[in-house]
Amino acid sequence: MKKNLLTIALAASAIFYVGCSSDDDNSDSQETVTKAAVIENYADIVYQNYQDALSDAVELQSAIETFTANPTQENFDEAKEEWLESRESYGVSEAYRFANGPIDDENGPEGLLNAWPLDENFIDYVDNNGVVINGGIVNSTEDYPSITKELLESLNENGGEKNISVGYHAIEFLLWGQDLTAPSAFLTGQRPYTDFVDGGTALNQDRRRAYLNICAELIIDNLTYLSDLWAPGGTYRTEFLALEEDEALQNMYLGITTLVSAELPIERMSVALSNADQEDEHSCFSDNTHRDIILNLEGVINVYNGTYEDISGPSLADLVEEANTEFYQSTVNTINEAESKVDAIYIPFDYAISGGESSTEGQKVSDAVNALLDLGANLLAGASAIGVTVNG
Repeated sequence: MKKNLLTIALAASAIFYVGCSSDDDNSDSQETVTKAAVIENYADIVYQNYQDALSDAVELQSAIETFTANPTQENFDEAKEEWLESRESYGVSEAYRFANGPIDDENGPEGLLNAWPLDENFIDYVDNNGVVINGGIVNSTEDYPSITKELLESLNENGGEKNISVGYHAIEFLLWGQDLTAPSAFLTGQRPYTDFVDGGTALNQDRRRAYLNICAELIIDNLTYLSDLWAPGGTYRTEFLALEEDEALQNMYLGITTLVSAELPIERMSVALSNADQEDEHSCFSDNTHRDIILNLEGVINVYNGTYEDISGPSLADLVEEANTEFYQSTVNTINEAESKVDAIYIPFDYAISGGESSTEGQKVSDAVNALLDLGANLLAGASAIGVTVNG
């Protein structure tokens, strides 16, 4: 969501940690890792991650094209499987959001990739308490005679932030449909593949097929844009590497602390839990929210540890360890605790939140939220230890 989400309480927590620095300060020891090397390694990680997300998006597009050309149950299932696979690489990339980079700047494509929550009836027909309403862009043939890339881009978030017309979650809705069952049924959305078959019960099957194909194409366009900017010699990578070192590190920390201290635990978890409403979960049509949470945390840890897939290099963790071993170890402990608490959340997430905060499963979500907030506070303390002011 928005960039200025870190809470006063977290800032106070960070001050507490910094104020309690120990005698284990190693600032006088010989530095073995340079800030420049950490920044360069981060750029390598971001580029490789976006390359992987792009590659997975190409596989998704191929599966969608196969399905729309020959709408069968088998091809439908394969398209959904490829959507789930594509979310794996994109999910960890969210650690680069909120970092003053190209994903979120004034021309940033984040809203065209991962915007949520989505108002289903902005796109297609919906079932409203048993009454089917044939509305949305797909069925508004007079207002939108042709489904085009330009049209769908122009309509995204037009008239309201829930008016999401494109991106991963638009594809998710088109593939799974509304999740109309109770969380206790442990079912995803049950859209039939025949919604895309000419002569089926749903209207405008040809427009729905075109819509799905365009959404897949737009994801590739936007991931290509990001990948090109971060490529060796790319415009933004060059700009990033030319920043003052502490500014570049500040941006790195902004990305991970905002995600782990606000966007993930508050916007994506606490809101859904307090409302006990599956409509507030991140991937509510496919019931893939548990993976979103795990992958977002993994992305934060990747940035902090300087690792991603086969990449392993100089890291923020190395800088913190050299500056203050107590802060370093405390962060290691809170990373382990956050992973443990997140892994303990009941699957699917809509069932975990269905009983609210007082339920046994809801308490596990609360425990995970608190562990993520604790990790965020430790990361802020580590930033201060290496002389980086994150929220100045």
